[in-house]
Amino acid sequence: MKLSQFKFKLPEELIALEPTPERDECRLMIVDRKTGEIHHTIFKDILNYFEDGDMMIFNDTKVFPARLNGNKEKTGARIEVFLLRELDEKNKLWDVLVEPARKIRIGNKLYFGDDESMVAEVIDNTTSRGRTLRFLYDGPHDEFKAALFALGETPLPLYIKRDARPDDAENYQCIFARNEGAVVAPAAGIHFSRELMKRLEIKGVQEGFITVHSGLGNFREIDVEDLTKHRMDSEQIEISEELVKAVNDTKDSGHKVCAVGTSVLRGIASAVSMGGHMKVYSGWTNKFIFPPYDFTVTDALVTNFHLPYSTMLMMVAAFGGYDLVMKAYDIAIKEGYRFGAYGDAMLII
Repeated sequence: MKLSQFKFKLPEELIALEPTPERDECRLMIVDRKTGEIHHTIFKDILNYFEDGDMMIFNDTKVFPARLNGNKEKTGARIEVFLLRELDEKNKLWDVLVEPARKIRIGNKLYFGDDESMVAEVIDNTTSRGRTLRFLYDGPHDEFKAALFALGETPLPLYIKRDARPDDAENYQCIFARNEGAVVAPAAGIHFSRELMKRLEIKGVQEGFITVHSGLGNFREIDVEDLTKHRMDSEQIEISEELVKAVNDTKDSGHKVCAVGTSVLRGIASAVSMGGHMKVYSGWTNKFIFPPYDFTVTDALVTNFHLPYSTMLMMVAAFGGYDLVMKAYDIAIKEGYRFGAYGDAMLII
């Protein structure tokens, strides 16, 4: 497959800047891989497509307030710091991106907060934009994290062209999020309300959770036409023995396994074993999925509508079939579906 095959014209007004007022009342497009049929409903009716004994797997990663605004020492120049992950808890070292990168050198100090009480020192240059910061904070780690995150903003994707607001901290987060570490929300999971989760439980649909700490690699621009030459950024994954047993039992009993989001689809594909089963997995994956790809565990996929050229769109096309998915996207644009993390959803069965 070539990068240019994932180009399509997306009107800017279809990129959702706000979430649906009720999580489970966005639009839902149903795409049937066997018949090629496409029809439309609302998200909370998703339970009509699952039966007692089927299983949905969610990503329970938790997004943290990763975007900080600070000032450089002496010049006072405004610097944006994007926290990626903590490297060393004891020494308060963080892997970060900084903008504008050209103004930051090793040894520079950065100040955060109205009173500039949070100070960090640049101790390493890792990439053209990446840096390692050491935060100069005397106090317990929990107190430091609380103070740091109090200064941060919700890391909305750049295509949502507005400033983050306090309500985004809740809206850009799944209700079941519990393992902190993501800077990109697993957007398909955002549509699940407590009421919908309960209704699925009553119907007998099992729920399972994996942890995939989604990073900015999801949005990194692909700069090669030949997709086999693209390298994904690694993401941390945790798949428990409990989940593996539940998934394998579901498969053996002839029921459906549904991945909620491309991060889950990728996580499952990274932990496939023989005979359409899963295995325990703890570590990192840089698996890049694009058509054609043979999925042996996942039978259904819940996903949002993704932007042109995105790795998430490529994963969806690999699962649903390139021609059918691109046809569905064409229909979505004509029907005014909303795209992006705050947009509408698709169920591929």
